[in-house]
Amino acid sequence: MNGFEYMSPTSVKQAIALLAPAWGESEIIAGGTDLLGRIKDYVSTPKRVVNIKNIAGLQSLNKEAGGLRIGALVTLDRIVESTEVRQEFPALARTVAEAASPQIRNMATIGGNLCQRPRCWYFRNGMGLMAKGPEGKSLVVEGDNRFHAILGNEGPAYFVTPSTIAPMLIAYNSRIRIVGPDGAREIELQKFFRIPQSDDEREHDLRPNEIVTDILIPPAKQVRAANYEVRQKTAFDWPLATASVVLEMGENRVQKARVILGAVSPTPWLSEEAAQAVVGKSIDQQTANAAGAAAVAKARPLSQNAYKIKLAAVAVKRALLLATDQPIPDVHSQQSRGAA
Repeated sequence: MNGFEYMSPTSVKQAIALLAPAWGESEIIAGGTDLLGRIKDYVSTPKRVVNIKNIAGLQSLNKEAGGLRIGALVTLDRIVESTEVRQEFPALARTVAEAASPQIRNMATIGGNLCQRPRCWYFRNGMGLMAKGPEGKSLVVEGDNRFHAILGNEGPAYFVTPSTIAPMLIAYNSRIRIVGPDGAREIELQKFFRIPQSDDEREHDLRPNEIVTDILIPPAKQVRAANYEVRQKTAFDWPLATASVVLEMGENRVQKARVILGAVSPTPWLSEEAAQAVVGKSIDQQTANAAGAAAVAKARPLSQNAYKIKLAAVAVKRALLLATDQPIPDVHSQQSRGAA
């Protein structure tokens, strides 16, 4: 790897002052489970790496206003083991438990998970975020696109968002707190993820000299929630499609619904169509089927990933059934996740 300057500030203010105002010149390291691999592969070549692990306050996980505040440095394993998370947001606890192997969960942080870069093999092999060839044509469209986007892929971005935790957090209406030179700001986690239009842009609403400090989850009492992932194998693997749902129920009918798809778009995909398909109805096989179909009605498959349309529809259907304690088929290649 290339040499770089390594700094360890003890406050957010110090860390921000050490970050460069342009992308690529500096990088933040927390657990290091993503960044170190990128540096070793020369995908990222920062001149300075800013270690934020010594900043007090970013490791806190506390109840707040009936909800939960999770510091950016809280590890995934700590979230899984947290009594507060298990009691108030059990679907989130189970989702995080399936997000990585035990070894990774002990190192990876929630902030790092949300800020990780795409796992697209073109990007990871140094071909850029947009993965364009010498003539400006997309290498993804022209090449192997089995695991790329079927939604939000009008171009030029075709990668899929890598975080399997973000869809569940977004379904819970979470917010994210960011601090930079101009102070702190809070935005909906859904709006934190963006579809870039060039290699000079990032897939997050985060400036080069800003730091994610907290994830804020509002109260979620009297809701039914679940996450469902479709994988090629039952052991840890990157999913082919995921669905996270949160339902507010009344008299056995859905009053409000949020349905978020993962691994099918450059951002966690909010499906208003799937939500509309279940509001005012009770969840049964027919309703869940209709919601799954609605979720992928606008999908635009590439040359080799049309199979994802069916998988995403199935993920939505089974997440809804799982959230409402209904039986789902026991299929070894598809894993149920996180009922609450």
